[in-house]
Amino acid sequence: MPKLPLTNEDGEVRSLTAEDLKHFRPIREVDPGMVDAAEQFRRRGRPAIGDTPKLHIGFRLAADLVHAIRATGRGYNARVERVLREALAKGELSPRTRQ
Repeated sequence: MPKLPLTNEDGEVRSLTAEDLKHFRPIREVDPGMVDAAEQFRRRGRPAIGDTPKLHIGFRLAADLVHAIRATGRGYNARVERVLREALAKGELSPRTRQ
């Protein structure tokens, strides 16, 4: 039996049959580069840099404080981190036990 085209004149894919599936081959065999590209695509987000990667945390701050920090311009995350490090170094922030 001759193999039917998978698409019609408009490019619409027809319903696949069991006979069609017999002709399918694994993607790794057909296009190994596609598998590698898909694996790279799955790795979302910023890659960890160095021995001590930064962590993403979430907490709530007062709106006026957030607006003021963001108003300082690009790179405000690094500036906030620097201020927190300085406060830790000065002993202004210390671990607490839950009350």
